Amino acid sequence: MAERGPPHVVAVCGSLREDSHTRKGLEEVLAGAEASGATRELLDLREYDLPPLVPGREVEDAEAFTGAVREADAVVLGTPMYHGSYSGVLKNAIDYCGFDEFEDTTVGLFCVAGGAFPITALEHLRSVCRALDAWVLPYQAAVPRSRSAFDDEGITDEKLRERVRTLGERVVRYARIEPDPHCFEAEQNVGATSDD
Repeated sequence: MAERGPPHVVAVCGSLREDSHTRKGLEEVLAGAEASGATRELLDLREYDLPPLVPGREVEDAEAFTGAVREADAVVLGTPMYHGSYSGVLKNAIDYCGFDEFEDTTVGLFCVAGGAFPITALEHLRSVCRALDAWVLPYQAAVPRSRSAFDDEGITDEKLRERVRTLGERVVRYARIEPDPHCFEAEQNVGATSDD
């Protein structure tokens, strides 16, 4: 059997804000992944022209984005919490993907919120990833009260920074986990098609 290189971890930033706390938090996640021996890449959605998905319509940047997700051994989805859920820009980016990108792929979840712990946004992301037959880590990380949690260097609280970096370590640990056997429910999942 050919020797495999280090796991490659891709983080998708579901925030377009210039001074994004989500982006800063994902850098901490990726630092944890890198410390665990992985290669890393941040997919900043500001750098991709992904208009609202119309199935069947050709979009020049779509293949670059989906290809980067597809080639990853593990994916971390990061989002701010908007109205109790995750961001529309992240939802649109995930809509461009499908089973080719997510099936049997280890996925870690990360969220920031201006208020308290953003559990509903993480639950919603977990449901979407499971519908794509991804292997979603039980461990997740979130930064509540994000306005006071970051400075120019990243997360200010040492314990919180460690929790966020642990997400990066865990996605590396489980990046190549053996996938679950296919089940009846998985066969019922249908992605977006040009017939929609």
